[in-house]
Amino acid sequence: MTISASTRPSDSVRVLPPDVTADAFDAAIAELVAALGDEWVHVDPAEVSRYDDEFPVTGDLSFTASAVVYPGSTEDVQRIVRIANEYLVPLHAISTGKNLGYGGAAPRVAGSIIVHVGRRLNRVLELNEKYAYALIEPGVTYFELYAAIQEKGYDLWIDGPDLSWGSIVGNTLDRGVGYTPYGNHSAWKSGMEIVLPDGDVLRTGMGGIPGSNTWQLFAPSFGPQPDNLFEQSNFGIVTKMGVQLMGAPPAAETFQITFDRADDLGAIIDTMLPLRINMAPLQNVPVLRNIFLDAAQVSARADWHADDTPIPDEVVDRMKAELGLGYWNLYGTVYGPPPVIEQYLAIIEGSFGKIPGAKFSTTQTRPLTEEDRGAHTLHDRHRINTGIPTIEEANLLNWLPDGAHMGFSPISAPDGEDALRQFRMVKARADAARKDYAAQFVVGLREMHHISLLLYSRTDAVQRDETLRLVHDLIDEAAAHGYGEYRAHHAWADHVADTYSWNDHAQRRFNERLKDALDPRGILNPGKAGIWPARLRGRGL
Repeated sequence: MTISASTRPSDSVRVLPPDVTADAFDAAIAELVAALGDEWVHVDPAEVSRYDDEFPVTGDLSFTASAVVYPGSTEDVQRIVRIANEYLVPLHAISTGKNLGYGGAAPRVAGSIIVHVGRRLNRVLELNEKYAYALIEPGVTYFELYAAIQEKGYDLWIDGPDLSWGSIVGNTLDRGVGYTPYGNHSAWKSGMEIVLPDGDVLRTGMGGIPGSNTWQLFAPSFGPQPDNLFEQSNFGIVTKMGVQLMGAPPAAETFQITFDRADDLGAIIDTMLPLRINMAPLQNVPVLRNIFLDAAQVSARADWHADDTPIPDEVVDRMKAELGLGYWNLYGTVYGPPPVIEQYLAIIEGSFGKIPGAKFSTTQTRPLTEEDRGAHTLHDRHRINTGIPTIEEANLLNWLPDGAHMGFSPISAPDGEDALRQFRMVKARADAARKDYAAQFVVGLREMHHISLLLYSRTDAVQRDETLRLVHDLIDEAAAHGYGEYRAHHAWADHVADTYSWNDHAQRRFNERLKDALDPRGILNPGKAGIWPARLRGRGL
């Protein structure tokens, strides 16, 4: 029995991809079994359902897979894409599938076969202390690379995201960020091996020279550099990637600055930019978090407020007082010899201290104790900012029963007026929808990521649907102000792509031309990042 993507599944039901008959699908599975072995190809619903989105955003089968395969080599990946081309079966390649809030491991097109590249391709192939890089496969997590460095005793740091349980390759290809001076993960990749949609293999950069010893040292080569075309795209499957690592500095210290009022946001951002743009004294990627994000690390919503109405100001004041936090809380780390650290901390404290009510602490002046729960994030950020992987940020999911979040993440200039406009926009809409808004402003050198985590209970269909509508409303309002998202869940990727409309959607048309040239059968991750192949374009999948 086959079903459409609008019906709930049962153990006797399977979801077939568009344009693929049951006989053709079974023939494709038989060839995959012959190519990989029965152990590495699964159609059993119990196995396949492990790849459902852990934070579901719909109640139907829109993002349900039909099978999962586990390649063990680049050659296996080549075999998989060639079989998919023969039978027109769409593939959805993942590294580890931990991209929670952005679709997880689930495919964009119902009935796709999950290619779990990282399940078996999970080795650190090379770790070089002299030149500070690693060559890794997609299954290597931040924890695993950290462990490999510690085992070798190398004086190197990783740069991890808030949650380090996922793949380094997967995070980099979705333009994830970290928080050390190496926080722009895209900028620190160097040299990739990629299986193209026709089964050919490309090595980028200096990997094009046989025997080159600079593949992980110099990302470009001769001619165009295509590496970034494989970020947030569906143009190939990465099977190897170089990642450049940071040498450990002599010392590091992490600070926290609390600000009492929500309207302090503009002054905070405007103070931050001149301290950040030359990477001194703000050397790492500073993070500004609101009270709800920090409170969720150490408490549940029900501890503060009994119903689902917006948390009132008097309760927010109690949260701030009991946790020793501000409405906004800024975290950063400085690095170098102790005298340099002391000098930089003094500059930072003096600059932000001009904002009335600002309070400055470090890990030394605010130790983590059972009595001071509000120090939790300060010490967790110290680990993250000094190359130590952690998953403490997952405490956010305890804020609500069966907690989950949807992400709305616009980019803007690091400007106080932009920050206030975005904050007020999201806060007003979230309050109207009775949804808590855990805010994080992340400042690069010349841009600002506004990570808006909109919290809901994953088992509550009403909350889920309301939050999904909220995200779509925010996308439209942000675009009207000239703000575009840098990352999106499958469920609103088409909507986000549509907002990039300059010159009759020139960016989308360019991406479609590349897709049709590289993947004329349209089998690889169709619809990812709003990029559709010709045969599925405009079909409303």
